[in-house]
Amino acid sequence: MSRKCSDELAPEEGMEVDCTPEELSRCLFEERFVELGEVKDMRLEAEAVVSDVLFAVTDMHVSHSLSSGLDVAYINVETREGKRYCLELTEAGLRVVGHGFDQVHEELSTQYHETVYSLLDSLSPGYREAFGNALLQRLERLQQNGQ
Repeated sequence: MSRKCSDELAPEEGMEVDCTPEELSRCLFEERFVELGEVKDMRLEAEAVVSDVLFAVTDMHVSHSLSSGLDVAYINVETREGKRYCLELTEAGLRVVGHGFDQVHEELSTQYHETVYSLLDSLSPGYREAFGNALLQRLERLQQNGQ
């Protein structure tokens, strides 16, 4: 298999060379970037989840003591009712894996939710109220700006 880069070189005897060493490292980086571009880094996804709904819960942060990576991340959340949960974020979605910060109980078989909104909606009436109020305020601002 050969790699094509911007400046083609003449093939050397018995070997096809399409890149200089400098170009090859750039090609490998770009190829790896494209491959990883399709894979979500769950720790980054978890940070985005936290920033999306932090306004509607008492506390929420990505766990520092549970290991996160490309395939899984853990999020600690305290609802407005004072209940604490540890959430697992994977490609399958989000689910409760513990009833306390940084707790993973393998025996829990809770349902996956596609979104953090759906999961929090099922756990916390206070979240529903805060989310509804924020939505109402935003709609009121849009209406005021439209006049």
